[in-house]
Amino acid sequence: MPSRLEIELAGAGGEPVDLWRTIRSHGVVDLPPMRVDAEGRALEATLPVEGVRPRRIRVVEDGPRTALVEITGRPLGKRDKSRLLAAVRHVLRLDDDLSPFYARAAKDPDLAWVVHGAGRLVRSPTVFEEVVKTICTTNCAWSATQRMVGALVAGLGEPAEGVRADGPYGRAFPTPAAMAKVEPDFFRDVVRAGYRGAYLRSLAESVASGELDLEALGRASREELPDEELAAALLALPGVGPYAASHVMIMLGRYSPLILDSWTRPTYARLTGGRPKKDATIVRRFRRYGPYAGLAFWLFLTRDWVEDPR
Repeated sequence: MPSRLEIELAGAGGEPVDLWRTIRSHGVVDLPPMRVDAEGRALEATLPVEGVRPRRIRVVEDGPRTALVEITGRPLGKRDKSRLLAAVRHVLRLDDDLSPFYARAAKDPDLAWVVHGAGRLVRSPTVFEEVVKTICTTNCAWSATQRMVGALVAGLGEPAEGVRADGPYGRAFPTPAAMAKVEPDFFRDVVRAGYRGAYLRSLAESVASGELDLEALGRASREELPDEELAAALLALPGVGPYAASHVMIMLGRYSPLILDSWTRPTYARLTGGRPKKDATIVRRFRRYGPYAGLAFWLFLTRDWVEDPR
């Protein structure tokens, strides 16, 4: 039987958390080693735990303010359990304080609905995983992204404790070291990453060698590393252009940039009368949100991803 732990569904400022909107917040939940379970009401993921084998977890709502975390494998010790729960909280962004954003959204008729618990975008356990997945979204169909990420996890990910790996599921995302030591043929023939293969290998080698500390970018506060400097650091990475940098920033909780691409632009046009809008017009609409402009834009676009009972 899996171990079961309880976590409170509340943000750092005491604000409510809508778990289902969190789970369905972003396409990352459709990329291994995460997925929405077969019943369609829980998040499954394989998370790394320092010092022990990765663990497969399942997060499901257990009331309006509580979620259950089911953990496969042998029971964890106190320290390892604490580390795993910290990883779950990180993935669900439960330690973020969205109350300043909610204060602004409450005054906007188009976004006042978010204050009931929307706005937490599921993220990966590491910045490395976030960057790799983002590179795999560039200049290709979503099905190709899923294929590339699935091949990386299935081929290089460490199996989780107590579960039978099923392709890319039941394995953790590969470490930089695992990706750095494979031959370029793996990225070409197995992952079929095309030109991205060289970028992925170069990134993994830089992180594995210690030359590049990607995780420091995720830990840094806005005061320590302003958004402009973070964007510049991301743009310096192999395979990361303006779109990818904005995407990674959003996933790191730096919500100032708007992700303007081939899906967001026409979706915004559809939701605002059908006529295409200039990027400057879209940016101006969400400028009032300041450091949360990109989050406000994303929520405006994705409200209908989850049925709203209100």
